[in-house]
Amino acid sequence: MCRFFNKIFILISIFFAINTNIIAQIQVGNDMSEIDYSLPREYEIGGITVSGVKYLDPQVLVMISGLQVGETIDVPGDKITSAIRKLWEQGLFEDVSITCVNKVGRKIFLNIDLKERPRISKFSFKGVKKSEAEELRKKINLTRGDVATEHTYTKTTRIIEDYFFDKGFHNVIVDVRAENDTTRDNYVNLTLDINKGPKVRISEIVIEGNEELSDNQVRKAMKETKVKGNFDPLDPLAPAVYGAAWDFITLKPKDAMATLTDYFCENYRPRIFKSSKYLENTYEDDKNNIIAKYNQSGYRDAYIVNDSVYRIDDKNLGIAITLDEGDKYYFRDINWVGNTKYDTTTLNRILGIKKGDVYNKELLQTNLTYNEGGYDISSVYMDDGYLFFNVDPVEVRVENDSIDLEIRIYEGDQATIGKVSVKGNTKTNDHVVVREMYTKPGQLFSRSDVIRTTRELAALGYFNAETLNPDIKPDPTDGTVDIEYVVEETSSDQIELSAGWGYNKLILTLGLTLNNFSLKNMFKKGAWTPIPGGDGQKLSLRVQTYGTQYLYYGASFTEPWLGGKKPNSFTASIYHSTYATPYERSSENFGTFKTTGISFGLGKRLTWPDDYFTIYHGINLMRYKLNNYASVFNFGTGKGFFNVISYNISVGRNSVSQPIYPRYGSELVMSLEVTPPYSAFTDKDYNELYPGEANRAEREDHMYRWVEFHKWKFKLAWYTELYDKLVLMTRVRFGYLGCYDQSIGITPFQRFYLGGDGLSNYNFDGREIIGMRGYGNEVLTPYYSIDENFGGNIFAKYTMELRYPLSLNPTATIYALAFVEAGNDWFGVQTFNPFDVYRSAGLGVRIYLPMFGMLGIDWGYGFDDVPGINNANKSQFHFSIGGSID
Repeated sequence: MCRFFNKIFILISIFFAINTNIIAQIQVGNDMSEIDYSLPREYEIGGITVSGVKYLDPQVLVMISGLQVGETIDVPGDKITSAIRKLWEQGLFEDVSITCVNKVGRKIFLNIDLKERPRISKFSFKGVKKSEAEELRKKINLTRGDVATEHTYTKTTRIIEDYFFDKGFHNVIVDVRAENDTTRDNYVNLTLDINKGPKVRISEIVIEGNEELSDNQVRKAMKETKVKGNFDPLDPLAPAVYGAAWDFITLKPKDAMATLTDYFCENYRPRIFKSSKYLENTYEDDKNNIIAKYNQSGYRDAYIVNDSVYRIDDKNLGIAITLDEGDKYYFRDINWVGNTKYDTTTLNRILGIKKGDVYNKELLQTNLTYNEGGYDISSVYMDDGYLFFNVDPVEVRVENDSIDLEIRIYEGDQATIGKVSVKGNTKTNDHVVVREMYTKPGQLFSRSDVIRTTRELAALGYFNAETLNPDIKPDPTDGTVDIEYVVEETSSDQIELSAGWGYNKLILTLGLTLNNFSLKNMFKKGAWTPIPGGDGQKLSLRVQTYGTQYLYYGASFTEPWLGGKKPNSFTASIYHSTYATPYERSSENFGTFKTTGISFGLGKRLTWPDDYFTIYHGINLMRYKLNNYASVFNFGTGKGFFNVISYNISVGRNSVSQPIYPRYGSELVMSLEVTPPYSAFTDKDYNELYPGEANRAEREDHMYRWVEFHKWKFKLAWYTELYDKLVLMTRVRFGYLGCYDQSIGITPFQRFYLGGDGLSNYNFDGREIIGMRGYGNEVLTPYYSIDENFGGNIFAKYTMELRYPLSLNPTATIYALAFVEAGNDWFGVQTFNPFDVYRSAGLGVRIYLPMFGMLGIDWGYGFDDVPGINNANKSQFHFSIGGSID
């Protein structure tokens, strides 16, 4: 009982203390004798004023207080207490008081006296990098004039801590210091002193309860949560080798491979693409990934019993996960219900799952709904118009380790395509987009056609491939579907500004390529914005020079849909180049090598073997004019005209996912260029007409007056996405230049030159320069070391690149790569050996800018010395434009 009265006494004391504090805030300026603080009395508020504020609106503050002129309140009373409390809650003031400044009869006049908190004049960071400070400024969003409250300090500290936590700094200390601004009253300058502390990494992930999957397999299933890199190969090497050898001896190759895999992953862990920082949200996703991994292996009941994240020291934390794998299950009976279009045998064949297979729910869903690598049940139906098709696998019986499935199908009616439209093409004309579509109004809906259309639109290069999206709008009431392709225009025109090194000269190139040009709008008023475009035509202009010795200019035009009805392309080009000797024009040694050419071509999209194939036919007319050029070209008298009339045919297949950063698909190009076999039309024997070394020059002039050759080229590249966005590109290239008459031999024109970055690929004697990293420009060409650089007639080049994107933004696509490369250049079939190659490896970066095309810089290391040439290999840097090095 005594304790009860003591508690009551304490509560009453607190109540009077609070009210005494509030009453103390009500001070009377006049006639204090009529206000009895022990006996509240009613007064009408005659007026309210606000003092002490400079930056806040007094009317708004009165409204926040809840006091109103004309209302009756008790003085002292709850209304005054509530007003003070409301103003305090704003967090804007250091002191709040309400005073009575006058009293007339039953009216009272009040003044709200406030002392504002200081405001922020400016703030700065200490202890962080300039780039980090810039990012933090955007995140904390402090501006001059903000009130410097404790809430502001706390919020700012939390944002900074969260920012660095996501970067792996878990022990961040933020000290917010406010100093009075001497230039402005009631303003402070903030210093945000940040001590990031050491970066915290995940140093161990401990797995318990796993038997079917090894520790490494479980860790590998965690896509984002990784253990920090480790390199300690020697200490556990002997046990790993012993264990793997014993597994092989005891006929357990699977266990042996698992042992070696675990050894490698535990002791060679440079995390190139994934960091080892801990992020709670990705960790939760990775726990689900572990269960998904078990489900793929038949453990449908696997679950995580418990897990914990624990601190090891200031730099390391650990994760412990305890699993219950459950039992392993297998598919048993699979029954189909509701299928009328296809019989059970056909559906079972497409599903690809048979009785006794390990129960894999992910594989089941993939083969039912969408399988990128082949057919699936949904695609078979949806490619035949069954847009409203639905499939639902149901586990109808689970017995011991076996599961019976009933796959319930709703086929629905076939859907016909209604409207097909495009949205977002602000520059490209509708007909350019529509002609690439495989989905046509009136046809049955086909999911494959939608996917193919999306790929073709991405391949145009006019739209952002990452955001290209088909919007499918079905209408079950009338069995139709409208399709709207939502595109985002990107700049496809390119300016080429490049510099290459060839023949000890700096070659400068200026080029302009308009990839979405419109010829018919050139003379239309208002179409120059700044260039007439939108019709999908291509116009290229190019100039190359170095000083007065070399000048090239050329132009080409391509209409991809000649006539506008079928994808038959037409290309026309014209060019001229002049190569001069390094002497004054008045010198007797001055000479020139001039080339003039024109070409026409027709291309066509094929439907067999499939519609990814194309064919191209071209006619090339070229004339070389030599004047006093024998000392440089080392061929003939160095005077006269040499003519090339050739026909070339090229068959290609292109199924890459997109042109800038392809993730899957392949490219195949096979081409043949031939001239008429002039030597077959004459019985002249040039060795008899111009015998001996003394007549060699004149003999060569006549033999090659009409250039004859056949040139074969082959290129194959394929792309494989090994992991999310991590792509392996493998490419093979071959070229062969042959002759019709062995007595005439290989033409000195049109030959292959190998090595370097390919940037010195200027139009001179029809040569083709093939880049190869790790070696100097053209140094792998036959006889290059003895200044008889005549070029080769056979080349081979093999490339493997591992690519990973740093940015897929269409305005600046950037990816890093690591490569291994091999190749060689030969003269004469008898010297050709596809395995006798020069090897290199290195790293590089590619940057795609819409206005400049693909830019690249590579560092390569050539492993093999080039006979007779110093510094031709080993460490080499290469700069490339437009894929010249490929």
